[in-house]
Amino acid sequence: MLLAVSTSRTKLRIVVASASCGAFVLLSLGALFACRYQKLRKLKHDVFFDVAGEDDCKVSLTQLRRFSCRELQLATDNFSESNIIGQGGFGKVYKGVLSDNTKVAVKRLQDYYSPGGEAAFQREVHLISVAIHKNLLQLIGYCTTSSERILVYPFMQNLSVAYRLRDLKPGEKGLDWPTRKRVAFGTAYGLEYLHEQCNPKIIHRDLKAANILLDDNFEAVLCDFGLAKLVDAKLTHVTTQIRGTMGHIAPEYLSTGKSSEKTDVFGYGITLLELVTGQRAIDFSRLEEEEDVLLLDHIRKLLREDRLNDIVDRNLNTYDSKEVETMVQVALLCTQSTPEDRPPMAQVVKMLQGEDLAERWAEWEELEEVRQQEVSLLPHQFAWGEDSSIDQEAIQLSNAR
Repeated sequence: MLLAVSTSRTKLRIVVASASCGAFVLLSLGALFACRYQKLRKLKHDVFFDVAGEDDCKVSLTQLRRFSCRELQLATDNFSESNIIGQGGFGKVYKGVLSDNTKVAVKRLQDYYSPGGEAAFQREVHLISVAIHKNLLQLIGYCTTSSERILVYPFMQNLSVAYRLRDLKPGEKGLDWPTRKRVAFGTAYGLEYLHEQCNPKIIHRDLKAANILLDDNFEAVLCDFGLAKLVDAKLTHVTTQIRGTMGHIAPEYLSTGKSSEKTDVFGYGITLLELVTGQRAIDFSRLEEEEDVLLLDHIRKLLREDRLNDIVDRNLNTYDSKEVETMVQVALLCTQSTPEDRPPMAQVVKMLQGEDLAERWAEWEELEEVRQQEVSLLPHQFAWGEDSSIDQEAIQLSNAR
């Protein structure tokens, strides 16, 4: 009897021990599964969904794709220096390839948390998403985290006009005259749309060859709206902190802080001169030959000396002299010191086509002759024109981007 009881207790202990071990194994497996599940969930979240902090941004545009930081890190090889295709005061632009093999340009803003940085980001996202035109760069999407503000655009294989004019690598193709002419028209169409077809109108405020990209067909695409402003049609100007690039800033914007669509017209005129000459808007190397530092003054001087051929980019083997003359004339009409004297972009397009140009140019020549007479009467140390004196101040006060 005692032996039977002892045997029963032994079996019970074995059953309990076995159950305990089984329970421990199950619990261990459950814990391991839960741990692996959390890691997988975190990885999935990291790759395909917004990373922590992205909800902090006020931007909420459903028509734009919202990228995770991880996606853009993978696309740019963790923002590799070898993928940089452009940089300036705003930050750096990287070439990237998304998981579906789409090529993109990833604009990573630096110091967005500095005064005006977040506003510039919000502005660019908003303006580019509402302004739709074939000559304006379209935004694909954006990424925001507690420490990042990133914009994603289509990748432009031919890069910028500035690159094609001045920064080509050996063996790369430059811009022939027909392409430069097409860029001039495309840029004019884009500005005309911003000024006269958008409501409210949009002022770009930093127009230059570096901010004009070239698509696969070498069509002009305006980019970089970080400084742009929306302007109510009832207002004639916007008062703001002066921003822009040396040599491209309109004199009235510099002296009063008031920008308008005529500020863009001035920048467009300088851009036309870049297209014709291939030179920068400001170049201190010209001092070595006792030439004007500012491209605008340099062109005026060559024009007075009837040296049209010296104006044209030496990299251009063939060009139409009449078309070059037209473009230079339009450029100088666009860069007059008084904003009211500059034509609106709709008229600029017509003048590029040869309409209404002769009369306006004749008026400009008369005014230029009077101005030169006034300059000649000034003491030698002050013998520069009104436009030049203002632009010299621009060299000192404006910040390049």
